[in-house]
Amino acid sequence: MKAKLLNRKALLLLTSLFFVTFYGCNRGAGAYNEESPTQGKIKIGVDESYQLLFDTEIYTFQSEYTKAHITPVYKPELDILDLFLKDSIRVMVTSRQLTKDEELYLTSRHFIPRTTKVAYDALAFIINKDRVDTLFKYPTIKDIFLGTLSNWKQVGPKSAPGEIQVVFDNQKSGNVRYFVDKFKLPNKLPKNCLAADNNKEVINYVEKHKNALGIISVNWISDTRDSISNGFLNRIHVVGISSEFDTEGSEYFKPYQAYIADKSYPFIRDVYMISRETFAGLGTGFISFVAHDVGQRIVLKSKLVPATMPIRLVQMKKE
Repeated sequence: MKAKLLNRKALLLLTSLFFVTFYGCNRGAGAYNEESPTQGKIKIGVDESYQLLFDTEIYTFQSEYTKAHITPVYKPELDILDLFLKDSIRVMVTSRQLTKDEELYLTSRHFIPRTTKVAYDALAFIINKDRVDTLFKYPTIKDIFLGTLSNWKQVGPKSAPGEIQVVFDNQKSGNVRYFVDKFKLPNKLPKNCLAADNNKEVINYVEKHKNALGIISVNWISDTRDSISNGFLNRIHVVGISSEFDTEGSEYFKPYQAYIADKSYPFIRDVYMISRETFAGLGTGFISFVAHDVGQRIVLKSKLVPATMPIRLVQMKKE
């Protein structure tokens, strides 16, 4: 009787081990119980301006690391920052660094933010196809934001008259903040400024309204190999602008990669990835990926300027 009891216990133990092993093996392929720089699940916040770039970065990273699942949240800058400070996301992509107060808030909650510059971007000015004013002096742009220039007739002698409608992507966007900081504007923009919801809608609005002057991240129109960017370029004109120190307008530059790299184009900005991870998790791994070889090559191919990889500019001479 005692031997039979021992055999029954042994059988129950073996059966239990079998089910534990079988259950664990079947969960293994889809389980993310342990997060590392190359596996796990994470939600990150991305300024909507950089959606096309980060769609590609995330797709490439996940193709290489198949156990990594990154869910991007594309929103205006202020919304992304709010999610980051509330710990709803551990990583954000934005065109500005944290302020001292924001850093102090995070450190008071035992988070040490780490900032990595990954690219240089530009803000492009776009106009309706019917407009002939494709070249703007830098002071003209400044006067539009200061509210001292508001009619197309003031832009150039060949311009058809009409009130200039400055169209941004969103009231909470980094694009708005950039020009408020750049020209030291008061809290509110001139009355002829309006928001269209996002970069894509700015392009749609400019295409349909002759008096519109749209402002978008160049990422939306920079990659001519991308069907989305190419489609947008066929619908609007991109404005050339003189450098900040060329008040006479002797030379004009469009937001092309070379002019962003050598800073000839006057409206460029940095692109940052900021992490609040307290360990080497998936967010840390993804930031490292974007900041190194493969990720920086994606930045280069998208016609932005890599921040951590040197690029070579070649001057073409006409014969």
